[in-house]
Amino acid sequence: METHIVEALRSSPEGQEAEQILRSCVHCGFCTATCPTYQELGDELDGPRGRIYQIKGMLETGEASRETQQHLDRCLTCLTCMTICPSGVEYDKLLEIGRSFAEARVRRPLKERLQRWGLAAIVPYSKRFQASYRLGQWLKPVLPETLRVKLREPVVPLESYTPKAQSRQMIVLEGCVQPVLTPATNVAARRVLERVGVELRSSSAAGCCGAVDQHMSRLAPARRQMRRNIDAWWPMIEAGAEAILTTASGCGAMLKRYGDYFRDDSEYAEKAQRIASLARDLSEVITVEDLQRIGSSAPKRIAYHSPCTLQHGQKLMGQVESLLQGAGFELLPVADAHSCCGSAGTYSVLQPELSQRLLKKRLAALQAHQPALIASANVGCQTHLQTSAQVPVVHWIELFDPDRQWD
Repeated sequence: METHIVEALRSSPEGQEAEQILRSCVHCGFCTATCPTYQELGDELDGPRGRIYQIKGMLETGEASRETQQHLDRCLTCLTCMTICPSGVEYDKLLEIGRSFAEARVRRPLKERLQRWGLAAIVPYSKRFQASYRLGQWLKPVLPETLRVKLREPVVPLESYTPKAQSRQMIVLEGCVQPVLTPATNVAARRVLERVGVELRSSSAAGCCGAVDQHMSRLAPARRQMRRNIDAWWPMIEAGAEAILTTASGCGAMLKRYGDYFRDDSEYAEKAQRIASLARDLSEVITVEDLQRIGSSAPKRIAYHSPCTLQHGQKLMGQVESLLQGAGFELLPVADAHSCCGSAGTYSVLQPELSQRLLKKRLAALQAHQPALIASANVGCQTHLQTSAQVPVVHWIELFDPDRQWD
């Protein structure tokens, strides 16, 4: 694709990167076939190719419009387009550049500014999120339906769990909303990995992976969160931790990009790259043989939803499915298994109508063959699906929790 980026932008690192990405696009349109928002809205501007043209237009004129900002906002960042793209266009990086460009030039309406401020001030901070969640449950009758459906009954935390020392140690990212919404996940991960000789350790100084702010183009706060995590984990890495484990695929996808975000930072570049190289999804550190040895008393007839951040972001398509099938589970057919459920981080709050349309389609596909339960690999997908699912939705590692009782 030919480009004519304005000189002031062309000389910047972002401009140079954007130009390189734009020139790799041959505007073939393969991406539109799998884009959820294009399939829903039928508008070229709400598909990857259309968004690429809009970003190109902004960088070539130095101007941005509210209309373009809205089309970029409607992207789920599911990255299905990157999986299918024959040219290897780095759409995720280009979208971040385009969104940041528009954010700096277009003033959002007050409602949107307040929404984004509230999400950034609460979601990345576990204690604030917990307090807000409890307040939300108290105010549930007067809240909008888009928020009310997210406030399920309080999750009763499992009993306190004291890990036993093992010969192998890994760092686990506890997450910002996961301890409140799905506390069983990391407890199950600890119990299962302990059975195979791995101790999961966490740092109280670590926090949000940075994804919440990064996805809303709040780049400076996102970088602060990433630096805090690097500083918190570095002594543990020097002490011999062999991996940084994530049980939320969205966080894992972000950790694996830390090296990109700090490549020009003389103080953090090397450490950030090391963090990225150590980041592992749970499915990458446990084997079929491990799971067969541990066993499971959970119902065997299940539907599995693979999060976009796992199959398209981390390129681990089929990883969890192979583990589950090897461990004796019957995975029911799910139509359009590549598709997004509509959670997409803060998307379900900021784009509720589209999010609900995608949720309805995904649940219809997941429940078509009447599974006993639905399994997934990301807290966002899990809680989003659970708002309307007719069966329980769990993280797949819970199926192997040796202390879990199933009805």
